[in-house]
Amino acid sequence: MGLFDKKFCDVCGQKIGLLGNRKLEDGNLCKDCAALLSPWMTDRRHQTVAEIKEHLAYREENKKKVEEFQVTSVIGDTMKVYLDETNGRFFVTTAVKYKDVNPDVLDFTQVTGCDMNIDEDKDEIMDRNEEGRSVSFNPPRYEYYYNFNITIHVNSPWFDEISFRVNNSRVEGRGSVEYHEAERETIEIREALTKVRADVREAAVRANAPKQSVTCPFCGASTIPDANGRCEYCGGAVNG
Repeated sequence: MGLFDKKFCDVCGQKIGLLGNRKLEDGNLCKDCAALLSPWMTDRRHQTVAEIKEHLAYREENKKKVEEFQVTSVIGDTMKVYLDETNGRFFVTTAVKYKDVNPDVLDFTQVTGCDMNIDEDKDEIMDRNEEGRSVSFNPPRYEYYYNFNITIHVNSPWFDEISFRVNNSRVEGRGSVEYHEAERETIEIREALTKVRADVREAAVRANAPKQSVTCPFCGASTIPDANGRCEYCGGAVNG
């Protein structure tokens, strides 16, 4: 086949325009189908056609989770972490109308870790000599700026992590208000996800723990309290 032979999408079957092809491991993908993929899936070129079709089916199912999502908390400025603490789920997106972009909804239990790091970079501050040319100070002077990044490690069949920059523009000055605000926001995201993950897992451990029998103070029977903490024989409230 020649370089400019017509190509067709192996997922939807549509003809692919001149600059619209997205290569897969064993086929081609049109830009419209590519736009439906999760933004956190970074190894698309190594995915097969069958895997992409499976992924797009997952993305279609994800729309139901987005519709059912009950926002209880939002953390962040530009890139936001939405929490549904009622159902133990979250997603990350920059979109205000998030339903339009179908953000990947994950369970708190899928979080395996959460890291933050601060990237420091610098620009040299230049002087001008008598000829008006830009020259270095002696010793050189620098202006430092920072970016706050967070990586949420997740257990998902489609991606291993969600990585993003918290600040929407570079932060100048370690002691600036912008620096402290970006740092606070980054820590808040990490602690929120770490806490909800721990709370969900602790609840699961308690739910699976073997129940202990107690003596009912009302009827004197040895009983294992039901889900409402009541005696299985007389219905009286017991501790246990």
